[in-house]
Amino acid sequence: MSWIVYAFLSACTAALVAIFGKIGTQDLDTNLATAVRAVIMAIFTAAFVTIRGGWHEIHAFSAKAWLFIVLAGISGAVSWLAYFAALKTGAASKVAPIDRLSVVVTLLLAWIVLGEKLSITMGFGIVLMAAGSLLILKG
Repeated sequence: MSWIVYAFLSACTAALVAIFGKIGTQDLDTNLATAVRAVIMAIFTAAFVTIRGGWHEIHAFSAKAWLFIVLAGISGAVSWLAYFAALKTGAASKVAPIDRLSVVVTLLLAWIVLGEKLSITMGFGIVLMAAGSLLILKG
């Protein structure tokens, strides 16, 4: 599959996380709910890697890869703890657009940290995304 198919699959399933998470955390401690979700994700992901026969490649991880994968894991955990806490009391239709400002932050960090190109068109898209999130919040 092409990267764009995976990206759209990611967007659709991320939308389901907001809906399922909002329903699932109504009467629960959001930190515990996030921990349970993380365990389920770990089991599902490990099963997927096992089925695809990918575990033999773990020896290819360098110290740098381990460091950044651990940092990504910590960042993801903090993100989900905050996301579920926001969903518990906030409307999913308001929480998700703010959360998706991560796209704007990612584009800016990719430009600053990774040296990726940022065109005028992309800059305009960043402004539109940020403005769209603000408009949704006001609506």
